Amino acid sequence: MKEVLAYIETKKQEFAKCEFIKFLQDKSIPPKQRLAFAPCFAPFVMGFGELNQYVWRDEPTNDPIQAIINQHTHEDDNHWIWFLEDCTKLGLDVSSTFTDVIRFLWSKEVKVSRQTFYEIYRCTYKAAPVHKLVVIEAIEAIADIFLSTTAHVGKELELVSGVEYKYFGMHHFSIDANHSMDSSQTEEFIANIQLEKDVEKEALELVDEMFDLFSKFVDVLVNYAKTYKFKNSSSHEYAMQAIR
Repeated sequence: MKEVLAYIETKKQEFAKCEFIKFLQDKSIPPKQRLAFAPCFAPFVMGFGELNQYVWRDEPTNDPIQAIINQHTHEDDNHWIWFLEDCTKLGLDVSSTFTDVIRFLWSKEVKVSRQTFYEIYRCTYKAAPVHKLVVIEAIEAIADIFLSTTAHVGKELELVSGVEYKYFGMHHFSIDANHSMDSSQTEEFIANIQLEKDVEKEALELVDEMFDLFSKFVDVLVNYAKTYKFKNSSSHEYAMQAIR
């Protein structure tokens, strides 16, 4: 597994240079606007909780790899609650009809968000534990870049608004950084998993698939964030940001 993990690290460093991450790091843009991709992100976030509960988790198990996955899913499947809280704090709870919300969630604008979830589902449903683990490791690498970057955006916004952002702020990043999968004992176990050549080839292909999938996804997110217009945005908030 060491070769697969090294490849994930290489792909992670490449992902860190993508336009979306650069956009999140751009302090010339108000922090709230940098998080304006949130509505487009919603189908993926909500679907991710279900991936943990209904696709990746398999209990009870005697498989040590599946046991690691199960523990991880219990730690990770309720983060959507923080996301919904942050959406409220961002002022996204504008008045809309139920049918308007349904139309949006199944609109072309958020198609890639839905499809990202579907593709992960396709790759991991009924998959062997080692394949699920590789997908999770790749996604966690992407999440590390994403959350370490949004944590700074959330902190900037907190300084302006006085409101803590749990999903996009330091809270989520800190929780993710302390998953049981990140313990030295578990990391050593995963690194020492022996893969047959054909399984290693499949694992590397899965890594490529995940990073390609998320690269396309974040391209959509950054374009959405650039054009999204908040309703009832505080002019004071933007004025304060301009001074910084």
